[in-house]
Amino acid sequence: MAYTVNQSQIAAERILDGVARQRLMTNQSNQSASIELDQITLAAGASLPIRNGSEDLAWFQILQGDISLSAIDDEYQMTESHVCFVPPNFSGEAKSGGGAVVLYARVPEASRFDPEILSSARNIKVVDWSKEPVLSSEHDARKRIYLVTPKLFGTKAIKGEMIIYPPGTEAANHHHEGAEHFMFVLSGSGTAWANEKPFVVRKGDLIWYADCERHYLRSDDGIEMRFVEFFVPGVYKTTWAPGAMVCTWAPTGKNIQGGEAARAIAHHRSDAGTPLDV
Repeated sequence: MAYTVNQSQIAAERILDGVARQRLMTNQSNQSASIELDQITLAAGASLPIRNGSEDLAWFQILQGDISLSAIDDEYQMTESHVCFVPPNFSGEAKSGGGAVVLYARVPEASRFDPEILSSARNIKVVDWSKEPVLSSEHDARKRIYLVTPKLFGTKAIKGEMIIYPPGTEAANHHHEGAEHFMFVLSGSGTAWANEKPFVVRKGDLIWYADCERHYLRSDDGIEMRFVEFFVPGVYKTTWAPGAMVCTWAPTGKNIQGGEAARAIAHHRSDAGTPLDV
């Protein structure tokens, strides 16, 4: 059965002055997971050192507020529209001027999923997802925005995207072969299924699915549901339940604000393997 927890159920622990951490998923809470996930809150003016091991990778998404990330060679300014990839051996400091809430994920020993990461993914990468291309489902009004891909971040160890479900939208039952994955609900509510067993999901929920665990989602009537989902490793196969409609995503050429997207990407069938050109 899927591992689930809501952010409100996890006590915050003070780790530095002005910095609190909620351990949403660890090796202790879910021994089957290859990824660790925290929600970190920084008060105005607070800072947090960020250190990665020689074979580890991490990424974080700004949920609220602002972050300035300083590294040896540069400084990066990020807001709620940014996702940041942190490579092995990274050392830097994140600071928030007005306060921030950050979703922070770490993959220990990521080289087991992508040995080339030790030589290819050396640099920090920051993506403004609000400028990335939006893909629309050809069967309903769902939308998808890629956040972490081999082309964007230079590694096959992890892949991520944001999915938007209009009210009352439901995906088809399916599973992934060769990867575990988790979803974090940013807004809205609905029902999720894991191996045909339903459970309620809402804002702040983390839902983790094991490799080959069947699952799908439905958003509640009257409210949009938005979530991010990440796969470890980032290369896998999607298999749809018998009779299910295969999800196909068509590029719109637009970003989420309706303007021209920052780049062009190709049409994508969800049963055609992991696209490496996005």
